[in-house]
Amino acid sequence: MNYFRKGSLAAAFLAATSLSSVPAHAEISDGVIRIGVMNDQSGPYADNCGQGSVVSVKMAVENHGGAINGVPIEVVVADDQNKPDIGAAQALKWVENEGVDAIVGCSASSIALAVSDIMATHKKPYLIAGTATTETTNSKCTAYNTNWAYNTYTLAKGSVMSQLAQGLDEWYFITVDYTFGKAWQEDATKFIEANGGKVLGSVLHPLGANDFSSQLLQAQASGAKVIGIANAGSDLANVLKQAKEFGIAEAGQKLAPLGMQVNNVDGIGLETMQGLIAAAPAYWDQSPETRAFSEKWSEAMNGRKPNESQTVTYSAVDHYLKAIEAAGSDAGDDVMSNMREMPVDDLFTKASIREDGVVFRDMLQVQVKTPAESTGDWDYYKIIGKLDAKDVWPPLEESACPLVKK
Repeated sequence: MNYFRKGSLAAAFLAATSLSSVPAHAEISDGVIRIGVMNDQSGPYADNCGQGSVVSVKMAVENHGGAINGVPIEVVVADDQNKPDIGAAQALKWVENEGVDAIVGCSASSIALAVSDIMATHKKPYLIAGTATTETTNSKCTAYNTNWAYNTYTLAKGSVMSQLAQGLDEWYFITVDYTFGKAWQEDATKFIEANGGKVLGSVLHPLGANDFSSQLLQAQASGAKVIGIANAGSDLANVLKQAKEFGIAEAGQKLAPLGMQVNNVDGIGLETMQGLIAAAPAYWDQSPETRAFSEKWSEAMNGRKPNESQTVTYSAVDHYLKAIEAAGSDAGDDVMSNMREMPVDDLFTKASIREDGVVFRDMLQVQVKTPAESTGDWDYYKIIGKLDAKDVWPPLEESACPLVKK
């Protein structure tokens, strides 16, 4: 498995030197390292993380030989069903009764914030790999949260700035009606107005909508140059497909999802998505090492390729396990101390973890290929640039995180 063990010699050296100073009392609780994977396994966001994130977690575990210092690693999975009460109840059951040591989350924002509180109370790491709310590393940050993928700030900035650079400065939003969508629209609006643009209006839709005709007609009637789309998953697929049927792009308005993942392109199609620009934390085809990883991942996922959330899920769990190895303990405080001190270095991620829990990574700027440019299934992105971490993540001086030194 050394095709995705890049940097393994350095990691082994770090682990060996760290273990030499592990205190005698350090140990693994209940003789098992137990990782819980929580996300939507069956609803509108299942394609964004779902079973694919479980495969990424298992590959990270496999990369460590299935054990740390002889202690076995176990993976358990829960479907949060996009319901905060179900997600919170499962997290509480896991940490209080079932010995789960860390949760890898890709849940809706409302669920993530509830789980974050539970993990902080029980002093256990919460590895966020696909939830977009800024608050888990801002006003609701804790010492146990880390955000591995993106947030509404990074995604909105990447999308908005690319449109403004083309003179597209008048916007109308179609936004999913819950915390995530509203926060996303708010972040995008700040960037638009700060750079001389205008927001002409917006319209909400419920999560899991099938019919966007009313919202699209209102967006058309606004006369905005850009229709910003603040949703994800099947909602994004449905609104873009219906926009294609309405001939919105052909009539001169630009469609601008505030964020997308490569699985969205696969589901919606290059004909509809071609030319769209986004910020991405990683791409399955960015290097020989990531391609080798993705080929193995595909074997478990019927030929699919991992999307952005699923690739960085691997990074999160790999780093977590390295931290346990270095600490000789799975106690939350010990592990988090090592996670924050150690550089993140794997085939998808090279970064440090900021005091607010942000994995302070550069982002790729990607553009969806035209059908003529694509060489086949899942060959959907051109990497057209790199976005420096300091330019895309919220600056610490604006943070409301109580962990940030002012």
